[in-house]
Amino acid sequence: MPFRVFNLAEAAEYLSMQEKALEELARRGDIPCLRQGGHLHFRHHDIDEWASAHVLNLDEKDLASFHRRSASPRHNLSADAPIMAELTRPEWIAPRLACRTKASVLDEMATLADSTERVADRKELLDSLVEREKLCSTALSGGLALLHPRVHEEYMFFDAFIVIGKTIAQIPFGSPDRSTTDIFFLVCCPDDAMHLHVLARLCMMCHRTSLLMEMRDTDDPKELHRILLASEAELLRLQASGA
Repeated sequence: MPFRVFNLAEAAEYLSMQEKALEELARRGDIPCLRQGGHLHFRHHDIDEWASAHVLNLDEKDLASFHRRSASPRHNLSADAPIMAELTRPEWIAPRLACRTKASVLDEMATLADSTERVADRKELLDSLVEREKLCSTALSGGLALLHPRVHEEYMFFDAFIVIGKTIAQIPFGSPDRSTTDIFFLVCCPDDAMHLHVLARLCMMCHRTSLLMEMRDTDDPKELHRILLASEAELLRLQASGA
């Protein structure tokens, strides 16, 4: 997969977009692409990096639309089909990280990920996290960051998972509004489509529920895990009701 090149139709399907919309992005130079013989081609790694950053910067309306498109038919959006319970465990939550720098957060989160026994190579994961942050920060407004490796090939992980860390003190992490960050999700998915869908779902949970506020009120990993699952359930109820 690292050197795969998509044609227009394949790239549109991968990004859950209409071909015309993708063509317009390419025309404006807003997405990396190659033009050969009058046809558009897209390198897998280029559009994967673009897509990850794109999801993190969608407004609430567009995020909800992407979440629905990316979930169908892979995931059922009804309240009885959550995905967080499959991806997280209380023991994969570190509620009191003493980190004070971005580098130390990345190192600690890579170590936490390695403790899941789903990571093939901790150093490779850490290097990829560092490379991803060099592209642009994964920190968002509200004091959270959605960490993920620059590449997520099948060989890197034995299964998909999310680990969560909270720092004792807020730290600068490159948020677009220049606010500090204290809650970190590390998303590791060997499957491209699931990776983007999980990013979208976490963004929506943080935007549309009281997830972050409730997470800041406790340092109990079991309670944090319960809050995460309850937030997803609330989001899915809102989605099902059209709210």
